[in-house]
Amino acid sequence: MAILVETDTRILVQGITGDFGSRHAKASIDYGTQLVAGVTPGKGGQVFEHGGKKVPIFDTVAEAARETGATVSVIFVPPPFAADAILEGVDAGLDLAVAITEGIPVNDMIKVKAAMKGSRTRLIGPNCPGLVTPGRGEKSHGGCRIGIAPGYIHKRGNVGVVSRSGTLTYEAVWQLTTRGYGQSTCVGIGGDPVNGTNHLDVLKMFNDDPETEAIIMIGEIGGNAEVEAGRWAKDHCKKPIAAFIAGATAPPGRRMGHAGAIIGGADDTAAAKKRILADCGIAVSETPSDMAATLLKRWGKA
Repeated sequence: MAILVETDTRILVQGITGDFGSRHAKASIDYGTQLVAGVTPGKGGQVFEHGGKKVPIFDTVAEAARETGATVSVIFVPPPFAADAILEGVDAGLDLAVAITEGIPVNDMIKVKAAMKGSRTRLIGPNCPGLVTPGRGEKSHGGCRIGIAPGYIHKRGNVGVVSRSGTLTYEAVWQLTTRGYGQSTCVGIGGDPVNGTNHLDVLKMFNDDPETEAIIMIGEIGGNAEVEAGRWAKDHCKKPIAAFIAGATAPPGRRMGHAGAIIGGADDTAAAKKRILADCGIAVSETPSDMAATLLKRWGKA
């Protein structure tokens, strides 16, 4: 098992004919992802071809899902139109929408979250690298790669990874893989202040997943999502967790990279988050180079 997606999950790409969308659609096909449809309004009836695979393009998500059985969408749509793209997936009844787009206005995302209440669709992102459930074959090909993560660094195994940072996700994954420890699923939840899925949501899924035996959680300054997840884990999660919090040197009140990475209160700082997580029994890595080592020590594998 894994969480959110498995190796046979059928994917559609919104914005497949754009430069960014087409590039990563090709990478997902190369990884073995079951990419079955593309959506670009006005280009329905065309075909996206790569590596001998022909992917039909549709004008709407509803039509693409109906004709191909796709249940998950990955969104490479420019910021002014991305909110509508997310809601189109919601209206089509998809299980999951993964918004890679950076720069979606916060007000748009507030409206999206309000409109999604009560829907069956879960949103990952926006401004995220997506997620990967590695395959079980050679080099983990045959897995499900949704978004922009480099597929080759992944290996199927028993560690769940959840992160606000794309690059730190890749770093944690590579550290695990080079030590011989694979991943069940890697989830990049994004760094915007208003997102669809948070650390706590993903921790609960990893806790319920029998394949996931240990967890790496990567956070950063701003907000209290990591603290909420840590406090829940203290009482409910028996699986070993290691964490890293980025932004130790960030000055209060200044946004650092991600839109949500801004210190607004005493508990938003990296130091405060690290202290609280440690109090919750989570092993905290002091540097990003030690994330896997910190987990393996906490897990008793070092």
